[in-house]
Amino acid sequence: MNNYDLTVVLSGGITPAKKKALQKKLENLVKDMKGKVSKVDDWGELELSYAIGKNKTGNFLHFNLELEAVAAKDIDKKLNLEEVIIRYLLVRKE
Repeated sequence: MNNYDLTVVLSGGITPAKKKALQKKLENLVKDMKGKVSKVDDWGELELSYAIGKNKTGNFLHFNLELEAVAAKDIDKKLNLEEVIIRYLLVRKE
């Protein structure tokens, strides 16, 4: 198992209920892939340095994960399919 940091940027106008639902969905996705979510930080809505699409602000979620390398690639593919995610970064910790 490897340790990963996952930072997800959601569109700025997302409702708290949709944000919480996406957080639960990502946690369940990690558990389905036999991984573990050690910590979730909600950084809140922050102004972006540059507009992404029509979004000038974004809601940030940060996850600390334990996953196998194959599962990390699968999660990477599934994150691309989520419409409310405008950017994400999955990085393996040393």
